[in-house]
Amino acid sequence: MDEAVNKPTLAPRWATPLATLSATLLLASLPAAAQTLADPTRPPAALDTSRPAGAGDGLARLQSVLIAPRAGGRHVAVIDGETVRLGDSFRGARVARMTQTEVELVRGRERQVLRLDPPEATTAGMTPAAQ
Repeated sequence: MDEAVNKPTLAPRWATPLATLSATLLLASLPAAAQTLADPTRPPAALDTSRPAGAGDGLARLQSVLIAPRAGGRHVAVIDGETVRLGDSFRGARVARMTQTEVELVRGRERQVLRLDPPEATTAGMTPAAQ
């Protein structure tokens, strides 16, 4: 009787591939339950300073001004993520004047002066050790 228990049974050659195929089809037929993963490097919404509080108010926001140091050099500004040059058009207004901190837009008789956001607190740009 011990011989019958210890005697291995041989499965047909097709049994293992059939079991593998069945398992694969079963898993493939299950609905994919994918979830959106949060970006671990993104700061919490309360700390996200990439957009200032008034950024959603529909007003144009001056982000950067670059003026070449030589006379008649290149004047470039970034307004709402769009790069414009002196004389270019931005949302129907002409870029009429640029300084290190301002850009003036002219639309007909209307003039709009965009100013760079003031720097954050005096500790902006300092390393934690320097604060």
